[in-house]
Amino acid sequence: MRTLRLSLLGVAVAGLVLPAAFSDAPAEAPAGFDNLTNGFTADQLAFDTDRGIFEEVETIDDGLGPVYNAQSCAECHQNPVTGAISQITEVRAGHFDGVNFVDHPGGSLINDRAIDASIQERVLGGNEVRTFRTSLNTLGDGFVEAIDSNTLVAIANGQPSGMRGQFIEVPVLEANGLVRGGRFGWKNQHASLLSFSADAYLNEMGFTSPLQPTENTSNGNSTAAFDTVPDPDNDGADVEAFARFMRSTKAPPRDTALAATADAQAGASLFNQVGCNLCHVRSITTAPAGTVINRGAFTVPAALGNKVIHPFGDFLLHNVGTGDGIVQNGGQSTRNKVRTAPLWGVRSRGRLMHDGETLNRNEAILRHAGEATGVINNYRNLTTNQKNQLITFLNSL
Repeated sequence: MRTLRLSLLGVAVAGLVLPAAFSDAPAEAPAGFDNLTNGFTADQLAFDTDRGIFEEVETIDDGLGPVYNAQSCAECHQNPVTGAISQITEVRAGHFDGVNFVDHPGGSLINDRAIDASIQERVLGGNEVRTFRTSLNTLGDGFVEAIDSNTLVAIANGQPSGMRGQFIEVPVLEANGLVRGGRFGWKNQHASLLSFSADAYLNEMGFTSPLQPTENTSNGNSTAAFDTVPDPDNDGADVEAFARFMRSTKAPPRDTALAATADAQAGASLFNQVGCNLCHVRSITTAPAGTVINRGAFTVPAALGNKVIHPFGDFLLHNVGTGDGIVQNGGQSTRNKVRTAPLWGVRSRGRLMHDGETLNRNEAILRHAGEATGVINNYRNLTTNQKNQLITFLNSL
């Protein structure tokens, strides 16, 4: 009788190795800063077309604004390749009345640009809660979208009670507002890439779409008199292209040469030893291909399903002493919480934490408090050499 031996490479049968598709073992998600498709969009030319739409610079004649932050998606997501992070920040503001956070007039996002100076947004008096928000990496987000919400709940349940991440459910716009586990944005305010795309197109560039049909105001005042060009995405095609591009991107890769060094390997062990891995989770497996997610709006394809990713994040909300006081889709309990920053690709980032105001790895680590106090105390107790080894490991991500 022949025996089967399962492996990550496939199934070995009488000395023959069959393709991994015949095995239930998860495969590593493709990674690379190479502008190549991960296979979700099978044709590279089609992927490049979607990337071109993501990179397209919009003008007033195209319908930009009336209030906005950027002229293209790539303006905020492009280091070192399209879809990654950047140094660009946005501003959010509001008021804390002693019990609840209250949005700034017109919403907590304060747009930095306007097509007419008379509608330039500013932070108004009485809105003392203010923060910068850095642009996020979107590479590999198709795999993040494909994580089963139950997996995120299990991660939270496995964390120590004093540092257990908060799992929230937020509306999926393309599913008529039915809710799913949030995972995108600093406040986990979105659960799907289509919802995320529509939100960014409106709030960062000023373009409405079927999922976000209402134009933004300027500090709560109508901008209709300045909105003379009909927005081009009334059929949702651009939003679909943005989401399709992000679903097709590879995960951020490791610096394999640095990762192979003795210092980086020692730092990897220390990362676990002090407890960083409790929230910066090394490995997560996506849902199997064929799983229906986004409340029925999307089915996980083979290119994204049953893949192991290494985000070094848990996609949960935590209070680590750096909360910005802003509330979005998660309710008042999330006011001083932010999503654990996934550390994949962090070596391409010079401005750290949610606000970009921390400029080196050691200071970013020491800025943690709250739920992370015990972990940071462990880090403080390391020798200088051990701290440098841990930072070398971070620089390999």
